[in-house]
Amino acid sequence: MDDRLVIAGKAYGSRLLVGTGKYRDFEQTRLAIESSGAEIVTVAIRRVNIGQNANEPSLLEVLPPSRYTILPNTAGCYTAEDAVRTLRLARELLDGHSLVKLEVLGDAETLFPNMPETLAAAKTLVAEGFQVMVYCSDDPILARQLEDAGCVAVMPLASLIGSGMGILNPWNLQIILDRAKIPVLVDAGIGTASDAAVAMELGCDGVLMNTAIAKALDPVRMGRAMKLAVEAGREAWRAGRMAKKPYAAAASSPTEGLIGHKA
Repeated sequence: MDDRLVIAGKAYGSRLLVGTGKYRDFEQTRLAIESSGAEIVTVAIRRVNIGQNANEPSLLEVLPPSRYTILPNTAGCYTAEDAVRTLRLARELLDGHSLVKLEVLGDAETLFPNMPETLAAAKTLVAEGFQVMVYCSDDPILARQLEDAGCVAVMPLASLIGSGMGILNPWNLQIILDRAKIPVLVDAGIGTASDAAVAMELGCDGVLMNTAIAKALDPVRMGRAMKLAVEAGREAWRAGRMAKKPYAAAASSPTEGLIGHKA
């Protein structure tokens, strides 16, 4: 059975999406992302050179668009206007590429998203033909509004960006998953492989992360660990976990038909 991740009509074999910031250098970035198996790689247009600075090394030299889907993002933008302007620049740099990640922050300390500005930017970008994957809070109502606005994927935070705290509110996430008709990917807060596995076991379509890999002691090994965790979590979700029985034990072995047992 084909179980690939489909976003905006394109299928991907990997459900792990990764960022490109915070690595030691481009070579470490390349090695870690290769080990993760990711096919979609997100790039902060305001921080990483993909051609804006012609005389500097470009990330695209080590992560070529012929191999990876480059997902430009608006990290560092605090208004809808800034975010839209940044993604228009990205579209020019990437020859009309329309798949983007929208992120409009509301607070420099917590990096929580500014949802009114995010929603306004999403509507503008969709109207201009962008395919918008959107970083958002874990509010089910706002997630639905973003879907209604035409976004191709919603990406609620698990916890604060770069915190490594894992999924703090699985119940809100589950409501979003139950209602969304577009892919739902956890974005932000993943700290280690078990966090990624839990997200996938909840039924998420994918996970996006950066710091958990880039700031690991061994980013290449952690990239591989995240790949395996996402795959294991997805398999567990598809298999269907056993029912929880908080107040009743059940023997692992049958209690009837025992050898030597006489009725």
